[in-house]
Amino acid sequence: MARRAKPALIKARVTHLEMDAMPPHRVPMPVGPRLALMQARNMPLAFYRYLYEQVGRAHHWSLRRSLGDAELVATIHSPTTGIAVLYVDGSPAGFYELDLSQLPKKVEIVYFGLAPDFQGRGLARFFLSETIFAAWAHDPETVAIHTNTLDSPLALRLYQKMGFSPVGWSEEEVEPWA
Repeated sequence: MARRAKPALIKARVTHLEMDAMPPHRVPMPVGPRLALMQARNMPLAFYRYLYEQVGRAHHWSLRRSLGDAELVATIHSPTTGIAVLYVDGSPAGFYELDLSQLPKKVEIVYFGLAPDFQGRGLARFFLSETIFAAWAHDPETVAIHTNTLDSPLALRLYQKMGFSPVGWSEEEVEPWA
């Protein structure tokens, strides 16, 4: 049986952004769909992997993709990890993941995103605003996030509109989703 060749790595330019003051106000909840944002404590692995793939596949997210069960459980159930899920009309629409391990200096928004079925509905600004306020609730000096050229082309602009400023750039090679 022939081995399948690994797909070629994709180059991505990463923009690192930070915010050093809490925004003056939250973005209001959109009118129309019923929304719920719920903290996820001890999230089942299968549900995390489902959300991670739904939100991250199109953008080739890779950090959590190859982790074994034990390592992933240790990461997502750690007291220094905060995860919340956005539900729209009862369906999981997206999630964010915060890294609290660098407190009191920094909270990093490690993951933030909506599944494709929920993009383009005017939810991103509200959801990002709630994510930012959740990060500031831990009283850090700064809140950090990053985006890259594989993310939505609107991501960098949205992050900057919400108050983040670029503080650096890097390049990485990412293995694409099969």
